[in-house]
Parts: sequence; C-alpha cells; structure tokens
Amino acid sequence: MTFLTIGHRGVMGVEPENTLRSFAHAEQAGMDSVELDLHLSKDGALAVMHDAAVDRTTDGRGLIAEKTMAELRELDAGQGERVPVFEEVLDAIGSPVQAEIKDVAAARALAEVILRRDLAARVEVSSFHDEAVAEIAQLVPGVRTVLIASRWEGDVVDRAKAVGAATLALNIRRLTLEVVEHAHAEGLKVIGWVVNTPDHLRLVRALGLDGATTDYPEIRRAGRFTA
Repeated sequence: MTFLTIGHRGVMGVEPENTLRSFAHAEQAGMDSVELDLHLSKDGALAVMHDAAVDRTTDGRGLIAEKTMAELRELDAGQGERVPVFEEVLDAIGSPVQAEIKDVAAARALAEVILRRDLAARVEVSSFHDEAVAEIAQLVPGVRTVLIASRWEGDVVDRAKAVGAATLALNIRRLTLEVVEHAHAEGLKVIGWVVNTPDHLRLVRALGLDGATTDYPEIRRAGRFTA
C-alpha cells in the first residue's frame, strides 16, 4: 500500500496558507500532493483561499465573491504573498493537486480548467458538499473525487459511493476503525485530516489509513515510518 502525505493548503504550519510560497515549500518537502481551496471571485476567477472572506488570511476585508481577481491580487496574503489564481499554482509547481471546491458554481469553473488543460490525471477534486462532488464527476468523466466530512452519520460511506467519490477525507479526531473498515470493504480509500502530531500518526497506523493531510512538512518523513 502506498501511504500518501498531502500538504494542507501547502504547508500552512510554517508558511502563509494557500500561497505560492506555501505550495513550493510543500513540493520541496516531497509531499505526494498539495491541497488547496477554491472560491469564485466576482469576475469568475478561481481564487485560491480557504475562507469565503479575505479578513483572516489577508490585510483586506470583505467577501471574495464581492471582489474582482485584480482587487484580490492587491491584498497581502502573508509575507508579501498575493492571492493566487488556480492556474497560477498549476504553473508554479509540478505536484499533483487536491482542489477543494465550496459549491457547484466552483465545480463548473474548475471543470472548465481541467478539461481545457487536460488535468484529470493531475487534479483530484474534493468537497464537503455531496452535490459539488457529483457535479464535477458529471462534468469531467474519470476525474478522481474526494468527499470530505468533519462530522458524519453512519451513511458517510454510502454518500461517497452515491456521488462517485473514490476517497473519504475524514476528521482524524472523530475517525473510528468501524468507518475505515466499512469504507475499505466498499473499495474506498480513507484519508485522515489534519495529522500534525505523533499521537495523530499513531492513530493513522492503528486505523490503517491510506494517507494523511498535514500542516507540517516533517510529518511526511515521520509518516513513512509510522504508517
């Protein structure tokens, strides 16, 4: 089994999250994949940022949806970094990318980029929203998808199967062996997030997970020996 380490918003434990600096650090650290978040700007660009508002991660204020990409680019996203556009990240690094989408509108915009640039093999798409996962799967046949959940009911495996997800990304603090075994029995992979401590890594090993999303580059090396 290949154990995957996924850089969470790059390596946000040591770099400004969702910036080119953070993604480059994740790639240099040997992360198997880089995770990022996508929101649509006012003018329809795929802005790379986690929150719907810019307040927490930049020196600006307001909603991404109410700003053009040019306006977003004027903000400081940490250490002088600018808010990237999704395509800019693709050009800046060569790593596989896990792109989290927040809604169906973002799914449609992302599908256009994946199809135009023939990225289905490189870009895996994730979301907390079942309908967004189903939408991207319909728009991009063969794309790999991930259903994310922080809290879930007993039907989370069935939900993933219903929308065609190949992987579940689940909160490591609430994950149980029962859920992992059920997912594996149904042919799904299970990724734990966010794995940042030795205790988390021991839990990853005990649960037999297929990978981990982490904020810290050193977790990759530790994970190779723990999982």
